[in-house]
Amino acid sequence: MRDMDIAHQEAKKPLGLYDPAVGHDACGIGFVADIKGRKSHQIVSQGLTVLANLTHRGAVGADPLAGDGAGMLLQIPDAFFRAEMAEEGVELPAAGDYGVGMVFLPQDPVDRIVAENLLVELVIREGQTVLGWRDVPVDPSCLGESVKPIEPVIRQLFVGRGDNIEDANHFERKLYVIRKQAHIQLGKRAPYLIEQGDFYITTLSARTITYKGMMLAADLAVYYQDLAD
Repeated sequence: MRDMDIAHQEAKKPLGLYDPAVGHDACGIGFVADIKGRKSHQIVSQGLTVLANLTHRGAVGADPLAGDGAGMLLQIPDAFFRAEMAEEGVELPAAGDYGVGMVFLPQDPVDRIVAENLLVELVIREGQTVLGWRDVPVDPSCLGESVKPIEPVIRQLFVGRGDNIEDANHFERKLYVIRKQAHIQLGKRAPYLIEQGDFYITTLSARTITYKGMMLAADLAVYYQDLAD
């Protein structure tokens, strides 16, 4: 018993990069990067493997396919988005000069137009440029039956850097303001959409984008077909 007590005390001491002072019982997280900064799908693939290995950290209810959420934050895939938007007739500016918003929208088409129009209005009001929208390809077959009725319409909004922007950090702050204002203003214009959770911007950034949802960790790449590209 004494040996166990000693081992427990030793485990509470900082070791290498580990500091128990910042350790908490919470959802799992993993980080994958190329030390030389090389962009490749292998990083995404390895990240998905890490995510699948963290399945035990998530909760599952009576619906076996309805998890408590899983997601991946990754660097803006410029080459991918550039090719995708070219098919829509949109030529994106240089990397860093545009931001991408991952937007969860209402299923109702009228409510969706209200939310989209507000976003466009805010982008223009803040002196930025609306480059276009992209429908995110998804496969809902992996979702639980309790989740499908509330599945959002997911679209990506591309925002060009305005002339009133000084540098990359200023642009990032401006995108943050637009995202926060969207939730605040829609809460005033159509409060039921916010109250019901029918509108949400997961990220609006020129640096990163988040793919997330109420699915099992291993099904993230099944649902979001972008992650398999």
